[in-house]
Amino acid sequence: MQGVLQTCRDLPALRDELFLQLAKQTSGPAGPPGPPATQDPAALRYWQLLTCMSCTFRPGGAVRGHLLGHLERTEQALPDTELAEYARFIRKALGRTRGRELVPSLAEISALSQRQELLCTVHCPGAGACPVAIDSHTTAGEVARELVGRLGLARSRNAFALYEQRGAQERALAGGTLVADVLTSLAVEEAGLDDSPDSGWRLCLRLHGPLHPEGLSPDGHELPFLFEQ
Repeated sequence: MQGVLQTCRDLPALRDELFLQLAKQTSGPAGPPGPPATQDPAALRYWQLLTCMSCTFRPGGAVRGHLLGHLERTEQALPDTELAEYARFIRKALGRTRGRELVPSLAEISALSQRQELLCTVHCPGAGACPVAIDSHTTAGEVARELVGRLGLARSRNAFALYEQRGAQERALAGGTLVADVLTSLAVEEAGLDDSPDSGWRLCLRLHGPLHPEGLSPDGHELPFLFEQ
């Protein structure tokens, strides 16, 4: 499945054609699939590939309209079925997908195939490793805001951002960066480095921008961030 997605990334002209083919393969002879098709493993694989495609690429306007119509008809024809759940998941994804820099990793494809979120771990000073559930559309800014709220720092005068850290090297991630793309990129780089001492990486929540240390409580969650600057 990852190979198909990579081919579509390399050859953009194939994307809309594959969207149309998948809409056809997940439809019955005269519209939505019938009850027998819901038990067909091949049909399920088509739905899973359509899910991954919809979380990776934006279909063209006419193709998107055709696809949305197909998904709505499937939900109406097969309520309370697994295929209706896939159709609903894909329809929501199409409303958020803005195009990926990289195709999903194997871990992300596995999660998407089950319509599940992906867990990523972010290191937070003073709080350790914090698991965060993300999807294919979650941005670095959204993860940072969730952690800031979780750590009780929402009223802080300081700004926070997600950082990619490898040893002593680190870089801030732009707020609109897709976390799924970052995880895929880091996993690919790590695999290429084998057992190199520089292969370890992690995502961190760090202070970002001008510091405002005044008024900090010695018992608060904010102080450990200052020590890591």
